[in-house]
Amino acid sequence: MTGESNHVEVNSNQNPFLFSGTKVADGYAQMLVTSVGVNTAWGEMMSSISRDNNEQTPLQARLNKLTSLIGKVGLVVAFLVLMVLLIRYFTGNTANENGNREFVAGQTTGDDIINSVVGIIAAAVTIVVVAIPEGLPLAVTLTLAYSMKRMMVDQAMVRKLSACETMGSATTICTDKTGTLTMNQMKVTKFWVGKDSMAENAYSSASKCVLDFIQDGVALNTTGSVYKPSLGLEYEFSGSPTEKAILSWAVSQLSMDMEEIKKSCEIIQVEAFNSQKKRSGVLMKKSTDNTVLVHWKGAAEMVLAMCSSFYDGSGIKKDLDKDERKKFEQIIQGMAASSLRCIAFAHKQVSEEATKEREDVKKIQEDSLTLLGLVGIKDPCRPGVRSAVQACQDAGVNIKMITGDNIFTAKAIAAECGILRPGDDTFNGAIVEGAEFRNYTSEERLQRVEKIRVMARSSPFDKLLMVQCLKQKGHVVAVTGDGTNDAPALKEADIGLSMGIQGTEVAKESSDIVILDDNFASVATVLCWGRCVYTNIQKFIQFQLTVNVAALIINFVAAVSSGDIPLTAVQLLWVNLIMDTLGALALATERPTRELMEKPPVGRTEPLISKVMWRNVVAQATYQMAVLLTLQFKGELIFGVNEAVKRTLIFNAFVLCQVFNEFNARKLEKKNVFEGIHKNKLFLGIIFMTVILQVVMVEFLKRFADTERLSWGQWGACIGIAAMSWPIGWVVKCIPVPDTPIFSYLGSKSKKLVRKIVHREQ
Repeated sequence: MTGESNHVEVNSNQNPFLFSGTKVADGYAQMLVTSVGVNTAWGEMMSSISRDNNEQTPLQARLNKLTSLIGKVGLVVAFLVLMVLLIRYFTGNTANENGNREFVAGQTTGDDIINSVVGIIAAAVTIVVVAIPEGLPLAVTLTLAYSMKRMMVDQAMVRKLSACETMGSATTICTDKTGTLTMNQMKVTKFWVGKDSMAENAYSSASKCVLDFIQDGVALNTTGSVYKPSLGLEYEFSGSPTEKAILSWAVSQLSMDMEEIKKSCEIIQVEAFNSQKKRSGVLMKKSTDNTVLVHWKGAAEMVLAMCSSFYDGSGIKKDLDKDERKKFEQIIQGMAASSLRCIAFAHKQVSEEATKEREDVKKIQEDSLTLLGLVGIKDPCRPGVRSAVQACQDAGVNIKMITGDNIFTAKAIAAECGILRPGDDTFNGAIVEGAEFRNYTSEERLQRVEKIRVMARSSPFDKLLMVQCLKQKGHVVAVTGDGTNDAPALKEADIGLSMGIQGTEVAKESSDIVILDDNFASVATVLCWGRCVYTNIQKFIQFQLTVNVAALIINFVAAVSSGDIPLTAVQLLWVNLIMDTLGALALATERPTRELMEKPPVGRTEPLISKVMWRNVVAQATYQMAVLLTLQFKGELIFGVNEAVKRTLIFNAFVLCQVFNEFNARKLEKKNVFEGIHKNKLFLGIIFMTVILQVVMVEFLKRFADTERLSWGQWGACIGIAAMSWPIGWVVKCIPVPDTPIFSYLGSKSKKLVRKIVHREQ
């Protein structure tokens, strides 16, 4: 329930509650049921997971606004075109192919009027079809599906498709410690005999007698076990994480043979580990010399208090006076500050008389012991965690560690991972305990939540509370975790990332993305992919906006000025088809680049269409409109062709402009739009397919597309017009985009002007 692997003692005095869903490890009790179902702590946690919040992702909200806006603009333009064409038709200002007026009052038949009106309505409907970006859902789905497939290679399984793009907007990542930042595999990293620290694989300098005593204490005073299946295979250790760490260390570093030690000794009495005393003891008799020994193992400060002497590195027994005891306390505190769990070993030889009277002795002797040694146990950080945390921080994403562990261990691990910076402590609000955070008022929580980097001793609902506070502050929150206790926060977060190996089924079910290798480094990879997805969608929006703006304005201007629409319904639908489907597929398959992790996160409030995108759209759309309207009004004179060929030239140049502009859309800001293009075979294949289809459309589908065949020179002119979009795109990207929106700039200018006028009047 806490997410930590330590056993929690339940007793009638200090902690009398049993939680539904937990397992009893040992002991006995009588139980009174006080609540069942959703009223239990487990039920409350499960109900918070099962709640279905139909909350939109940040990108979905932006896309809905964008499509709604573009659709409204398209409807207005289509309505205006419809009204203009109808007015021109019924006022006799439109002519047919022979140059005669199409409508003459009292002479034109009803069939002709209906046919003309239907044609006008079809043109208006076509504009609506082109204006409404129905290709956006396709582009988003293609981008997400492609990214989802590629992320599987990078050890991330996407359970919820929209999580890909949401991850690109993430501003804060709240991560668990145990099993996420750390490996959840305890390991002995420090060993002290007396006041001497023993280097790993260099224990030969220590006294063999002391090492033998320690081996006896490890082998007999334990609830774990060692098993070796057969020759050549590695040992298997069972027990609690701490027991497994000590047994593994004794076998590998001290060459302990547990079976041999057990055979040579007889266990007389055992005192099990007690969470209050934090130690366990055993009374044993050696069969070789019939000596009886007491062995104690436990929390270093507890065992040290029971000792009156100690062995130094050479095996000499010395008295533990006040000064020596203080030195040992400093050693223990130093290990604790390094996030090490400090365990001490001590023993004492007991007389035969005490052994014979053991039936009358309820407790094993626990005073006047001799300290054998100290070990420091650590749950090591996962490889690559520090660099992954640094990569996320460089990308402008805040990392917060939320753990059920104590504040000292949490602080040490956070500092090792790079989450805490020098100077961060409880005084500046960077470190807080769950109970303290829980007891803040709502205003205090919202005020302090952004400063917090580490929250220790947290409950599942403290994590949930932090995620809710961050979302209220406008953050896009990702949560990583592996335990059942992480499930509510995983569900509440914008993106939940669970661990695939050590993660519980409840955590996986509550998450959107499963990290298959349990490595936090994969979270940075997912973040990069999320930003790639978001950028690819922006590229397609920029590309489609250019098409839509140019097509709408060309048709509107031509309709108002001459009553003639240069791009027919079939041609506009053709442009819509190849641009939406093929264009989306081409731009959806761009791979992540390093530059993506050098930008700040988009967040929840940033506009989907950035100022950089508007700059590119306006430049390309203006060029296309200028060229195509010139062809519309002067094309026949410039090329010396008839009306039908002129229309084909406009259609062909328009489509080829989009093909060339697709290259510009690959890079929103970078001038070199061809960088890495050789790696994207699909993009090149789609461009080639689009050109081939356009050639077929112009040269072979005359009746269907209402086109005329073009000469080589005319094709060359169309390609030349379209190719100009490359140098124009390069020049436009040299224009810097101000950080301040132009409207606010104008607003500030107008305010200054008003102040000056008022000042002069005064």
